[in-house]
Amino acid sequence: MDYKDILKEYWGYDNFRGIQEDIITSIGTGHDTLGLMPTGGGKSITFQVPALAMPGTCIVITPLISLMKDQVDRLHKMNIPAYAIHSNLLRKETVKILDNCIYGKIKFLYVSPERLESQLFLTKIKHVNISFITVDEAHCISQWGHDFRPSYLRIKRLRKIFPEKAFLALTATATEAVVEDIRRNLAFRDSNTFCMSFRRKNISYVVRHTENRMSEILHILSAVEGACIIYVNSRQKTYDLYRELRSKGISATDYHAGMDIAVKTRHQKEWHDGKERVIVATNAFGMGIDKPDVRLVIHYDAPNSVEAYFQEAGRAGRDGNKAYAVLLATADTIRTLRTRVSISYPEKEFIASVYSHVAYFYEIGVGMGKDMTFYFPIEKFCKIYGYNVNQVEAALNILHNAGYIIFDSSEDTKTRIRFTVERDDLYRLTELPADEEMMINCLIRTYSGLFTVYSYIEEDVIAQVMNIDKEHVVMMLKDLQRRRILTYIPPRINPKLVFSENRVDEKDIMLRPEVYDKRRMVMEKQVESMIAYIQDNRQCRQTHLVKYFGEKGEEDCNKCDVCIEKRKLRNADEDTEQECRNAILTLLADGARHLITETYSLPYQNNIVKKTLAKMIEEEYVFSDSITLRKGGK
Repeated sequence: MDYKDILKEYWGYDNFRGIQEDIITSIGTGHDTLGLMPTGGGKSITFQVPALAMPGTCIVITPLISLMKDQVDRLHKMNIPAYAIHSNLLRKETVKILDNCIYGKIKFLYVSPERLESQLFLTKIKHVNISFITVDEAHCISQWGHDFRPSYLRIKRLRKIFPEKAFLALTATATEAVVEDIRRNLAFRDSNTFCMSFRRKNISYVVRHTENRMSEILHILSAVEGACIIYVNSRQKTYDLYRELRSKGISATDYHAGMDIAVKTRHQKEWHDGKERVIVATNAFGMGIDKPDVRLVIHYDAPNSVEAYFQEAGRAGRDGNKAYAVLLATADTIRTLRTRVSISYPEKEFIASVYSHVAYFYEIGVGMGKDMTFYFPIEKFCKIYGYNVNQVEAALNILHNAGYIIFDSSEDTKTRIRFTVERDDLYRLTELPADEEMMINCLIRTYSGLFTVYSYIEEDVIAQVMNIDKEHVVMMLKDLQRRRILTYIPPRINPKLVFSENRVDEKDIMLRPEVYDKRRMVMEKQVESMIAYIQDNRQCRQTHLVKYFGEKGEEDCNKCDVCIEKRKLRNADEDTEQECRNAILTLLADGARHLITETYSLPYQNNIVKKTLAKMIEEEYVFSDSITLRKGGK
């Protein structure tokens, strides 16, 4: 089937955009391919289209469970068989999905890089007919990337299993060093690299220095119409800022990862549909956003890296129309950015201490604990031991990367159920309350596959259909589980923590350079690059950003704050030069010769007088013998 026919049939587009077709053709002909496509460039089409044109299953490796679910849901809506394997699945669910891949029933298999540690996965996947392997967010494989994940280094295991299969690596942000790292770590056989320009000509990038960020936000919102995202760096700030905006008469809502899934979905939909103009969010908001008409992205807090800033700012103006990306900087911004390095990479002694206290918390002795799994109440833990939550989370992530634990802070915020009785047995049940019978019928009509696999459901949807409250739905699900009619797995909010090895003594904790020292150095460099962007008042913002990603060219955008200020100064210089010219002509209007030194008494800086005189002499408005001046013939 022709690639454009597939694009038209499933996505409704007549033609590809930018470098999409180049990437598709390259991977479709079996070449290892790297695609660099800024936010909004349409990355998913570059692997979904060729995979639909080829026999077999496309493996898609991506780090975020939420991103997997989002893409799988979209493919299902197009009647394309796709599944995701992640840490929240039961073993038998994983086996069933892998068996269906072997039978050729699944077109896309989404997996996290950690899955490549599973012997079950590696054994089963050898028997799957693979079309090609896609590595999304490929910058995570590079130690120089802003979101390096050691688990990504295991992807090369698939190269050994499928030596003839092509790899497609995709990322929105990558410097030249990261690009080289990606190619090396994935053992690319071809150097096929396609890069869209990082220039977003419709976006005006602005850094606004202010000590009253709320006042500045209100001013910007009054000057720029349309939908807006405001990024902050904490969950509490999303609530505080959106409440303050509403008190000022601004239509706003909030969003962060800790919210109930139904609340998050409702808030995002209200903003997407235009019922709320502004959404105040942490960086958890972004994946899967398909709102093209965002006119304004404001960063209340500066991100830790230029890569993160560029990706988030790039959610503005995806429709190609004029948009603004504004970063608010205060006197404390630089200090705060540098402080984040010590929060993200606390002292090694602190990390070892956190490890020991986690073991005390669960009463695990030295030499014990391997494979023990817990849902970790991090805030309770910090309260008991007097720790800062952010530093503890950073320490646990470092211990995860070092191999001592598995720390999964992603939240499974959806409910899962599966019937434990056969469909026919349901009709033989005679003692169920009427409302529970009604809910069973509602579940069967609304969701498929409930008798074979665990399926995600939304209590809010059931409550709406049945015209009851959510709490009543939860109560009935628990009762049906008690009766052993179904298995009910409620949402998980607390992080999951697994001791991947038996506990070691605190003094024996070893953090390899690539886990701690090198990563801290990379973050320090990224923070300094972010600071350089904020402080740069000479170079066009757009040019500064694209140069960071290795793109050549000095073309100014003429719409960022730096370019606008340059234009003001240039216009002011031109006005001053014209005034100086008029003053010189007035001085020489008597037709007599005047000493050049007389012009130095004019009320203008000497460099402006000299520059103006040089032009007037060249244009023959003035004649000079190097000592005196007289009016020229013009």
